Amino acid sequence: MVSSDELDKIVRAGKIISSTLKYASSVVKPGVPVIDVCEELERYIISLGGELAFPCNVSINDIAAHYTSPLNDTSIIPENSIVKIDVGAHVDGYIADAAITLCFDSEFIDLMEASKAALERAIYAIKPGVYIRQVSRIIENTIKSYGFKPIRNLSGHLMKRYLLHGGKSIPNVSSSYDEVFLEGEVYAIEPFATNGAGYVEDTSEVYIYSFSKMKGFKSSFEKKVLKKIRSKFRGLPFSERWLVNLIPPPKIKVVLEKMVSKGALHSYPVLRDANGGMVSQAEHTIIVLRDGAMIVTSE
Repeated sequence: MVSSDELDKIVRAGKIISSTLKYASSVVKPGVPVIDVCEELERYIISLGGELAFPCNVSINDIAAHYTSPLNDTSIIPENSIVKIDVGAHVDGYIADAAITLCFDSEFIDLMEASKAALERAIYAIKPGVYIRQVSRIIENTIKSYGFKPIRNLSGHLMKRYLLHGGKSIPNVSSSYDEVFLEGEVYAIEPFATNGAGYVEDTSEVYIYSFSKMKGFKSSFEKKVLKKIRSKFRGLPFSERWLVNLIPPPKIKVVLEKMVSKGALHSYPVLRDANGGMVSQAEHTIIVLRDGAMIVTSE
């Protein structure tokens, strides 16, 4: 069960994210630098009283997830593109996570609608005791009814305090998964649709990390950096952009890569549809209540 205090904090985080995505629709336009989008939406979350649960993701065209601007990013929002904006906020560790797709080419409107419809139908079906595989089947069938493929190796996820991925997943395709939804659980439901391969692959680009464990460093500087990362982000994902006051900018990438190689940090490679297909995403955070799912990130 969710206590009234926990519910209040999740709802507050949800309202912040709902407002942020509404604001994103006015910020994200062709020609705008991606780093301006990331930093403006992150500032906006903080201005509303939230803390960042992860870096603002701006995933363009065939990129499905995990793109946030690195330092000195020169990329811009392209003309005739399809852009996924995925943002997260927390209040005292209680997380809200949601995403929208913005379409700047009429060719991709149906693709955008496929993920939105899958999200709506999935949420409608969620109640305590419902098998997660039933909701996965709804997501898959809805996306296929639009003529597209669900992305089979991306999924929604249970969330807990300071924990973005809480141990249970909601696949976007049918499976034999035996878990059920339980009253009081908090989930991010996020269907992805594509006109490409239907699965994503890692790219060589990495701009998002999270703390894993204190391990293997003799250097006092590296120990200090890792302790501050653990203290500041509490295991939630962070951007290399957020470390400029902690590590000299020319050294940030080298230090992070060394920490990943030693197992002290986890890295999140940018994910791309394997065939270069266009990708859409829709996402809400919900709380499973006795009579159904309460959406905390809707307007």
